[in-house]
Amino acid sequence: MTTPQYADPLVSRVKFDRQVEEFRALEAHHRSRGWLLVRAEFPEVVVLLATAKTAPIAIVTGVRFDYTNYDAEPPSVQLVHPLSGEPYVAAQAPIALNRALPPQPIAIPGAGDQRQVLLTSHQPLMQAHGPEEIPFLCLAGVREYHAHPAHSGDHWDLHRPVGAGRLVRLLEVIARYGIEPITGFNVQLKPVVGFNFGAAPE
Repeated sequence: MTTPQYADPLVSRVKFDRQVEEFRALEAHHRSRGWLLVRAEFPEVVVLLATAKTAPIAIVTGVRFDYTNYDAEPPSVQLVHPLSGEPYVAAQAPIALNRALPPQPIAIPGAGDQRQVLLTSHQPLMQAHGPEEIPFLCLAGVREYHAHPAHSGDHWDLHRPVGAGRLVRLLEVIARYGIEPITGFNVQLKPVVGFNFGAAPE
C-alpha cells in the first residue's frame, strides 16, 4: 500500500536528495562495509547489505526506504528480498536485529540475598504481530514505529530535528544489530538413515 504524497513534493524531493548525497559522499566506505546502493529514485532507496566478515561474502538482505512525505513524516523501512524486492514476512526474515538488554539480576530460590545476572536477554528490533506479518523496524525515526499505538507518546517531531530518519543513521542501526554480528555460516547437515538393498530376489 502506497502512502499518498501530501507534503510539498518539491520539499520532500530536496530532502530525499540530501539523504542520497550523504550516502554517496562516503559510498566507497559504505561499500567496504557491505552496503550496496542499488536504487535511489524518489521516494525510494534500496540498499543491499552484505557480510564483510565471511568468506565468501553473502548478501543477507535488501532494505527498502520509502521517503514519501519526508520529513513531515519519517521514512518507512522494510527488509526485502535482495533479488525480487518483495518484503519478507517475519517467519522468513533473515535477520531480527537483536539488541542486548541490560543485564537483569534475578533471585535464586533458596540463596538468600544472592543474585544471579541474566546475560542472554535480548530484544529484536524487527517486530511483527505474527509470523506471516511484514515486520517493522521498531526504532524512533521510522514511520511504522511512530504510527504504532504503543508509541503514541513518542512523536516524530521530537526526533525530527536531530535527523532520526536519516538514511545513513538507519543503515548504521540495521548493520550494527543485523549484519555485523554475523561472523560465519551455520551449516546443518541432517543425516538420513535408511536401508541399502542388494539385488532384488528372483
